[in-house]
Amino acid sequence: MSGVSGAERLARVVLSRIGEPGDPRLTDLVHELGGSLVLASLREQASDRELGADLAERLAATDPVQELERADRQAIRFVVPGDDEWPEMLDDLAHAPHLHERGGVPVGLWCRGKLRLDEASEHAVAVVGSRSATTYGADVAGSIAATLARATWSVVSGAAYGIDQAAHRGALAARGPTVAVLACGADRAYPAGHKSLIDYIADVGLVVSEAAPGCSPTRIRFLARNRVIAGLSRGAVVVEAAVRSGALNTASWAGGLGRPVMAVPGPVTSAPSAGVHQLIRARDALLVTSGEEVLEAVGPVGLFTLEDPREPESLRDRLATRERQVLDAVPLRQAADSGSIARTAGLAHGRTKEALLVLHRAGLVEHSLGRWRVAMDEDPV
Repeated sequence: MSGVSGAERLARVVLSRIGEPGDPRLTDLVHELGGSLVLASLREQASDRELGADLAERLAATDPVQELERADRQAIRFVVPGDDEWPEMLDDLAHAPHLHERGGVPVGLWCRGKLRLDEASEHAVAVVGSRSATTYGADVAGSIAATLARATWSVVSGAAYGIDQAAHRGALAARGPTVAVLACGADRAYPAGHKSLIDYIADVGLVVSEAAPGCSPTRIRFLARNRVIAGLSRGAVVVEAAVRSGALNTASWAGGLGRPVMAVPGPVTSAPSAGVHQLIRARDALLVTSGEEVLEAVGPVGLFTLEDPREPESLRDRLATRERQVLDAVPLRQAADSGSIARTAGLAHGRTKEALLVLHRAGLVEHSLGRWRVAMDEDPV
C-alpha cells in the first residue's frame, strides 16, 4: 500500500536521475512542495534556451517509466516518502543541519533486497570506521555487530573495506539483518572487490542507494551517503577513524539528528584511532567497548541495563571491618600469638581472639600451638 500517486512517484524518479544525491537545493524543495511541482518548475526553466539547455537535455533523456521497469528487472524498487515502507525517521533529516553542502530528506531510495526498509531501520545501529582497519578494529567491529544482530538489531554500514566490511560480516555471521548503503547505484558494487558481499547482503538483507541505478560513486556522493546511514539508524558507533575520516562525517550527521554517537577507543599511539579519541575527548561521543554497551545506549530505557564490572566476591569481601583488620595483622609465614596480632591490629586482645576464631572457621588463618598465620591458600591482597 502507498499514499503516493503514480505521477508523484514518476516525478521523483526523474529528479533522482537528474539531481545529485543530497543537494539541498533539490531535497528541501521536494520535501516542502512535492516532486511533481518541483519537476514542473524545472521543465519551465528548461524551456529557456540559454539557461536551461543542459537541464532540458537531461530531462529529455529520462523516461521514468522505463527507469522503473529497468530497475524492476534488477529486483530494485524505488521507495519514496509516503510509501508504507518509508521509515519516518528519515524525515528527521529535514531538520538536521546541512554538512558539506549536503542535506535534506532523500527524494527517494533505490532498494535491492527482500528486507523492508522500514523494518530494517526500526531497530538499527550504524557501525562505521576506517577503511584501513587494524586487526583490533575489525575484530571489535565484528563482535559489536554480531552482538547487535543476536539481539535482532540491524547493522547499517557502507560496504567499504575495513570496518564496514567487518560490521556487515559480523552481523551476517550471527544471522542478523544488515543494510549496505552505497554511494553508487544499488545495481553496482563498490568497491568492486566486495561484489560477492554486496550481492549476498541483497539476498539476505538490504542494499540501499540514493543514487539512481547505474550511477558511479563520487566523493560528494559518499558525503551524501553518510547522512542516509545516520538517518536509518538509532545511533552510530565509530570504530577506528583517523582525524580526517568519512566515518566522522557520519558521526556528525548522527549527532545533528540527536541520536547517540558512540566511539570505541584504540591505543593512544594509533593513528587510525586519533579521530575516535578526539570525539571522546570533546565529549561528542560515548565511549563503548562492546555490543552490550551499545545496546544499553540505544535501546529502550532499562531493557539492556548493564551492571558495573566487578571482580567476583571473595571470602575477604564478606568479612566485617574488625575481622579484616585482624586478618591484615596476621603474619604470612612466621606464626605469631594472639597478643602480638592484637598489638599489630591495634585492637583489644579479647576482640582479636574473637576475630581469629571467625577467620579460622572461614579457613583464612591457620592455628597451631597457640600461634596464628595466614592460611597458605589465602591471597594476601
